[in-house]
Amino acid sequence: MPMKVILFGATGMVGQGVLRECLRDDRVESVLAVGRTPLGVTHPKLSELVHPDLAALMSEPGTQDRLAGYDACFFCLGVSSAGMDEAAYRTITHDLTLAVARPLSTWNPGSTFVYVSGQGTDSTERGRIKWARVKGETENDLLALDLDAYMFRPGYIQPLHGITSKTRLYRAAYVVTKPLYPALKRLAPNHVTTTEHLGRAMIAVAAEGARVHVLETKDINSTAACL
Repeated sequence: MPMKVILFGATGMVGQGVLRECLRDDRVESVLAVGRTPLGVTHPKLSELVHPDLAALMSEPGTQDRLAGYDACFFCLGVSSAGMDEAAYRTITHDLTLAVARPLSTWNPGSTFVYVSGQGTDSTERGRIKWARVKGETENDLLALDLDAYMFRPGYIQPLHGITSKTRLYRAAYVVTKPLYPALKRLAPNHVTTTEHLGRAMIAVAAEGARVHVLETKDINSTAACL
């Protein structure tokens, strides 16, 4: 049955890749991209909800009417923890994610929620690495909601099809590493993936589920390859 998908973070590198695959896949009937800035993309499947404060959006009158009735939410928002103290990083990484997921669990109970976490996330929430603890807390809180939630923990992500990072430093790094990707894939297949594989795996999980709710890179790649 065709799915209706909400996509947060469609302007980021991962979100761009997920959006591309959603628009190309016949299993996805429609995509509602929710973000702070317009995409500048038009497609018969695509609609947008633009708001400067996504946490505030979720509590505004009328938002439930816009977001209810969807089968899946792909949450691709995220920031690097570099240069941020833990409180600020937690506000963006944990609090914003839950501000979205909690109402969705009421409006669309049992729907699929895919969260882009990261390789090395600390599900015990007790480790020394700041970002890993916060991501672990976020994962655990999502898994406790009335959602069919899946945590995606990619390692290195290679952007494909002209997709780029919004971060200048990352864009430069990807230019350097692009020629090395075939070697990385050969030498460390369980630690590298692509924006295409991430998008395909999210759609597959939303359509068919998965045997585990925390998917490491190798699980993401194998799920994407099942299409």
